[in-house]
Amino acid sequence: MSRYDPFPSRLKESDERINPFVRLDPVIHSRNEFRWHGPLDEVALSRYERDGFLWFEGFFNQERMAPFFTELREMAQDSELMASDQVIQDPASGDIRSVFAMHQISEHFNRLTRDPRILGMVRQLLGSEVYIHQSRINDKFGFEGSGFNWHSDFETWHSEDGMPRMRAVSASLMLTDNNEFNGPLMLIPGSHHYFVPCFGETPDLHWKDSLKTQRLGVPDQDALAMLANRGGIEAPKGPAGSLLLFECNTLHASNKNMSPWPRSNLFFVYNSIDNTLESPYAAESQRPEFLATRENTSPLTMHDDFPELASQGVEPLRFRGS
Repeated sequence: MSRYDPFPSRLKESDERINPFVRLDPVIHSRNEFRWHGPLDEVALSRYERDGFLWFEGFFNQERMAPFFTELREMAQDSELMASDQVIQDPASGDIRSVFAMHQISEHFNRLTRDPRILGMVRQLLGSEVYIHQSRINDKFGFEGSGFNWHSDFETWHSEDGMPRMRAVSASLMLTDNNEFNGPLMLIPGSHHYFVPCFGETPDLHWKDSLKTQRLGVPDQDALAMLANRGGIEAPKGPAGSLLLFECNTLHASNKNMSPWPRSNLFFVYNSIDNTLESPYAAESQRPEFLATRENTSPLTMHDDFPELASQGVEPLRFRGS
């Protein structure tokens, strides 16, 4: 008997077409009585529920970003790391495009994922304790950085990693200024309310190609046009230190960097401890641990760099499911 899949995708071209359908999961997972236990007020919660993302310009000061550039330069000199699968090189230039599992190889990054303000918001949205599903740094060098096609992260994580439900949040922290010329992240507001099944079966070891160029898991143009005509397209832009939180099913993409200015962003994905990975729904084998955490799913604790914030009630209650 075939396994039931509530979010069918990676369909054969011969399969019957499945139109986009309304999501089956809540956007904000906290129970009503816990909805207010966290840093986000009703205005922010309503905006996140409506649009699928929140933008915080200048969330950190720019000096906080400096250590990451030092670490990135050191990584480029580490021949063993550069030869590993967790470093993705730009298909056009050969420069570092992405480094995965950053929270495991960078103490600065590890502390950042436990910042009380970010962790407090994520717990509030997901209604539970959380762990890091994936983390990475994405680089786009001036005149060189390639773009990435439209996709929902959840579609990939569900199909290739076995993430059961839409109960994860991505945090994107700008290491450099993001402007309209250097390939900022584009999002379709409201697209997270629909799951868009995609065609094309997942080949084995697909991740080796998909991290360089997104070809599978891309919604068809009719679905993209329908959702963009409803919600528009937004590209949050701002200085280094700005923060974007976006829901795991929000459709997003980015263009090639056509400017002389680099665009570097940190990404870290929080998943609920009640939403740990199963076997992939539309792939033969699991992706590596540096792409999809299965081993260390213990709840994150807040880092004590900011004890005064925790004492001011930033940390929400300990939730137990939604």
